[in-house]
Amino acid sequence: MIAYLNGKLAYKSPALVHLDVNGIGYEVQISLNTYSRIQDMESCKLLTFLQIKEDAHTLYGFFEEAERSLFLLLISVSGVGASTARMMLSSLQPEDIQRAIMMENERMLESIKGIGAKTAKRIILELKDKVGKIKETGIHLSAAVNNTMQEDALNALVTLGITRNMAESAIQKVMKNEPLLQNLEELIKKALKSL
Repeated sequence: MIAYLNGKLAYKSPALVHLDVNGIGYEVQISLNTYSRIQDMESCKLLTFLQIKEDAHTLYGFFEEAERSLFLLLISVSGVGASTARMMLSSLQPEDIQRAIMMENERMLESIKGIGAKTAKRIILELKDKVGKIKETGIHLSAAVNNTMQEDALNALVTLGITRNMAESAIQKVMKNEPLLQNLEELIKKALKSL
């Protein structure tokens, strides 16, 4: 298994990159999410997953562990192949897919090309508990929760028994409506009201 590749980007496109690692060029399939993170870089480290089939060995690359973990969960669902999982990660951010699964939002999943009603239901049914577990093991959800006040508010809400994804979306909602809010207590109160 190839855990990651670290090298120079010899070729970049929204669907794949050629990564030169000490003179060996690896063709790596990527999502639009990963492409948006590496498009301005000359070299990078990509976390990888090697899929071996009878007719092909395909290497998939991810900029963050959150995306790779979600990809592995998605391909574990019957009827969801690697190309469908990559399409999902190209259509939505990993945290949006996780949120849709946790909140059983079938419509959001169905909005992705290649995902029908049955597949959306199956993804939710099979992954709801697993997505909750990977969130607890340190997958960061959103760049919006990046300063200490928002992290403290998130921790406080989780301590109060509110699920992490609901707490995070409540905090983001408050911060979107009041971007200049600087009081932790006020942020917590307003987030609780918005739940």
